Amino acid sequence: MDRDNYAAKASDYLNTLCSVKPNRRTGSAGNWAATEFFADTIQPFGYEIDTTPFDVPDHIDEGSSLTAGDKSFEVFTSPYSLGCEMTAELVMVDTVKALESAECRGKILLMRGPICAEQLMPKNFVFYNPEHHQKIIALLESKKPAAVITATERSPDQVGALYPFPLLLDGDFDIPSMYCRDDVGDELAKNQGRPAHMRINARRLPSKATNVVATLNRAAEKKVVLTAHIDAYEGTPGASDNASGTAVLLLAAEMLADYRGEYALEIAAFNGEDHYSVGGQMDYLRRYGEQLGAIHLAVNIDDVGYRKGRAAYSFYECPDQLQKAAEGTFSEFDGLCPGEPWFNGDHMIFVQNGVPCMAMTAEYMPELMRTVTHTALDTPDLVDSAKLVEVAASLNALVKSV
Repeated sequence: MDRDNYAAKASDYLNTLCSVKPNRRTGSAGNWAATEFFADTIQPFGYEIDTTPFDVPDHIDEGSSLTAGDKSFEVFTSPYSLGCEMTAELVMVDTVKALESAECRGKILLMRGPICAEQLMPKNFVFYNPEHHQKIIALLESKKPAAVITATERSPDQVGALYPFPLLLDGDFDIPSMYCRDDVGDELAKNQGRPAHMRINARRLPSKATNVVATLNRAAEKKVVLTAHIDAYEGTPGASDNASGTAVLLLAAEMLADYRGEYALEIAAFNGEDHYSVGGQMDYLRRYGEQLGAIHLAVNIDDVGYRKGRAAYSFYECPDQLQKAAEGTFSEFDGLCPGEPWFNGDHMIFVQNGVPCMAMTAEYMPELMRTVTHTALDTPDLVDSAKLVEVAASLNALVKSV
């Protein structure tokens, strides 16, 4: 294996994916450029390609503004928020109990403090949607404020380094919303009971997106699936999250082009992991769900290649024999190590359906989450292309060994 040649390709893949315009937001022009690049790159290796489109909303945000009293406040448009312009009384709540008793119909509702501790799952999200999240959304929809402002603290375990983070990220929630830092919310709360003027210059647009599912040996009864998400969070180049995993798929696809084993090989670039509707996962389940029982092993790659540390692997629903075989294969690669399980990636659609599964990420993923994930700092210089080659080589060995 010419590792230098593969490393040069990895660097090219990484930079191409991070340079699409405007970004890799699902449904955007840049997202389409990324999926077309992936399909065009993998097809010459001999794979059958499925790029069936599915419906998604795109969101155009041209900025927000907020004034109260004689002050202007720094605010940001919530992803997928509807646009608006209004002047209305400002009302504040800090707990669910306070929201239950609030009189906020037709008013601008400021949410801060404990009620804003966790980013709310979209109301129609099917994989994980705790009751207390659903309760807050239902209260907001029944109370009918004219608009919502959420003030949020740092929460790296939930949303990475993004600060402030949007409490509401939901294209099915139709109350206009914006968000701000917690200290801005403290200042804004001093204007409770007074008029505030807000403007959100944003709109939703119907769009389409696609997964790229590439298959070898389709007629086999069982299959091995390698996945990574190709989209990126709004406003970030998404180098580690997840151009890195996408590049590994392309490297592995080339290394495995001569695979003629007993399984079908499916390499899937999922689209939408970083967006509210997880459209790629849902489309895969709609169109490939009946084949879940045929999967011998699924492997998801996300946030690999960080310049610090190794790639970490973890197992889910794997029989002991399969796990031991994989561990034996990975022991031959110095750049890999066992890692802690994590439960918020594309592998979860397999885990929740009882499919034997692995996830690969960075050994220092917690550091990435605290410092760069979902921000403009997630740039290609964070990723070591040689480490991407190491991960791809390990997957090549794994597939051929099973």
